[in-house]
Amino acid sequence: MSCAKIDPSLHVEKKPDWIKVRLPSNPVFFSTKALVSDLKLHTVCESAQCPNRWECWSQGTATFMIAGDRCTRACGFCAVSTAKPFALEDDEPQRVAEAVRRMRLKHVVITAVARDDLKDGGARHFARTIAAVRAVDPKMVIEVLVPDFHAQGDCLKVVLDAGPEIFNHNLETVERLTPLVRSRAKYQTSLQVLARAKEISPRTVTKSGLMLGLGETENELFQAMDDLRAHGVQVLTLGQYLRPTPQHLPVVAYLPPETFDLYGEIARKKGFEYVASGPLVRSSYHASDFHPVPPRE
Repeated sequence: MSCAKIDPSLHVEKKPDWIKVRLPSNPVFFSTKALVSDLKLHTVCESAQCPNRWECWSQGTATFMIAGDRCTRACGFCAVSTAKPFALEDDEPQRVAEAVRRMRLKHVVITAVARDDLKDGGARHFARTIAAVRAVDPKMVIEVLVPDFHAQGDCLKVVLDAGPEIFNHNLETVERLTPLVRSRAKYQTSLQVLARAKEISPRTVTKSGLMLGLGETENELFQAMDDLRAHGVQVLTLGQYLRPTPQHLPVVAYLPPETFDLYGEIARKKGFEYVASGPLVRSSYHASDFHPVPPRE
């Protein structure tokens, strides 16, 4: 990974006052932590160093990360470990379902590391996890946040045939910055993934997200919004990029909350059905605030 393509003079290291993380203040946080540990599950909350972990776990929610905690890619923004993955754990889908049952969730977000070492990229593991959760609660709203599967239609179909209500694949950044920000990923491939998902399952809501503060211009951001809408994406999240370690890409700019409010309003005018936009917004942050319509039959 290299940061050499970003002008060092543009780096901003000090976090502004509006980037605040709430520390745990109730027993629910610790019970959530104990449950995740007890069931030997991975969460993107921990592995990706999500700033909202304290708040979400204190509310009894978490985003489950399946297929291990070792990713086959090394994206410049991501804190998830890059290493040779272990074999898939056959009982992991059941453990995720048990966590969902114990937490009494009504909306669950399931994501995964990129598994380029697997022929199907982990698609069948996603499908098995969706099925296990559905068996616990047939009315559960299931949201998946998937890697690109190299836009292989058969892999996407395996996931979608399992019946998630929401299919999320993040664009992450604008087209110009994609080669720097996303290891082995391509901007057009991600758009193709989202379009194919809608073609395979028209009733499934498609969702994507962008990180801001990496050096994108407003025009590039608005073009990315237009590209997502042109490929059928219905739900959008916009959040501030936060540098996980000094080895990751630097923050070029911290956008104030009012700018996120403005961009959120622009996105809604562009036709997105639901937009979450704010400095600490992440893909799964308050995900249950969006209710898919029409409901699952």
